[in-house]
Amino acid sequence: MNRMDTSHAPLRVGLLGYGLAGSVFHAPLIATTPGLALDTVVTSDPERQRHAREAGGAGGPVRTLSSADELFAEADRLDLVVVATPNRTHVRLAHQALDAGLPVVVDKPLAATAAEARELAAKAEAAGLLLVPFQNRRWDNDFLTLRSLLAEDALGEVHRFESRFERWRPRPKGGWRESGDPVEVGGLLYDLGSHLVDQALTLFGPAASVYAESDVRRAGAEADDDTFIAITHESGVRSHLWMSATAAQLGPRFRVLGSRAAYVKYGLDPQEGALREGARPAEGVRWGVEPESAWGTLGALDEVRRVPTLDGDYPAFYDAVAAALREGTPPPVTAHEAAATLQVLETARSFTRARTL
Repeated sequence: MNRMDTSHAPLRVGLLGYGLAGSVFHAPLIATTPGLALDTVVTSDPERQRHAREAGGAGGPVRTLSSADELFAEADRLDLVVVATPNRTHVRLAHQALDAGLPVVVDKPLAATAAEARELAAKAEAAGLLLVPFQNRRWDNDFLTLRSLLAEDALGEVHRFESRFERWRPRPKGGWRESGDPVEVGGLLYDLGSHLVDQALTLFGPAASVYAESDVRRAGAEADDDTFIAITHESGVRSHLWMSATAAQLGPRFRVLGSRAAYVKYGLDPQEGALREGARPAEGVRWGVEPESAWGTLGALDEVRRVPTLDGDYPAFYDAVAAALREGTPPPVTAHEAAATLQVLETARSFTRARTL
C-alpha cells in the first residue's frame, strides 16, 4: 500500500487502548480530523468496546478487537496505528506496528529511556515510516500564547521559565500510573513531566544540565507524587518545572521572567475538560476558547495588561499527522525530540544534584 497516497479516501486508523488517553484524547481527535477515519479500536474490556462502538466516528461504524495481535494480523486494512495503552507497552507495540509496515503515533512517554526512543526512531527511518510521539500540550492555549509573545520579543531576554502542573489529590487513586514498579513507567515524572520538559525544550532549546527533587509524600503512594526539575538550557535560560499531586493551593501555570516584562498565567487549558465532557471539535465552530477572566498578564509590577489567550488547538496535531502521511510534510513531533525529553527525565530520576548531560 502506498502510505503517501494523495487520493481523497480517508486514512484508516487503528487505536490500541481505550482508557483515558484513548477515549478522551485520541478517539475524538482522530474521528473529527478531516482525512482520517477511526476504523478499529482494540480493548479487551467489553464495556469499553461498547462505548467505542457507540461513539463511532465520521468515517462510519467503529469495529472493536480484543488484542493487538488481531489488529496486526490485518495490517493491510489500516494506514496508521495509534498506541494509547499503558506506558510499559509503548515500545513493544510501536515495534510491532513498524514491523507490520504501519506508521505509528505513540502516546507519551514514547519509551522509558532515551535509548529505546532512539532505537525506535532509527527503525522508523530505515523503514521510511512515520513515528510520531503524542505531545498534545504543545497546542495548549497558554503555550501557544507564550510562543507568540516570545516571537514578538514582548518579554525581552527571558532568563527564567516557571511551569507547573499541580493537583490536589491527597489520597492515591491506585492503578499502574501510581505503581512503584519501574516496569510500569509510572509516577508524575514520566506522566506530567513528559509534558513539562517537552514544552521547556521546545521553547528554549536543549538542556545543558539538570537538577531534580523527587518525593513520595502521600500515605500509601508508591511512585513519585511531588517532583521538581530545574533545567539550565544551552541558551542560558533556566526552566523550573513543578509536578505535584499534593498542592493544596495551586501556583501559576506559567511565570516567565524577562529583561523587560513578565508573563503570568493561571489555570489549565480548557480542551481536556471539554473532551472529558463529550464536546468535540467541529468545522466552523471555535474550539479551545478561554474566557477573558482567565487571561494572563504581561508587564512589570503595577504596569501590566491582560493578554488575550490564543485558542487551544489539539486538532492541529492529527491535522499535521494526516498531512505528513499524505503530503510528506514534517511530523508535528519527532521521536528525536521525545528522546531529548526522555534524557532529561532519566537524568532527573537518577540523582538530585546538578550534572551535565
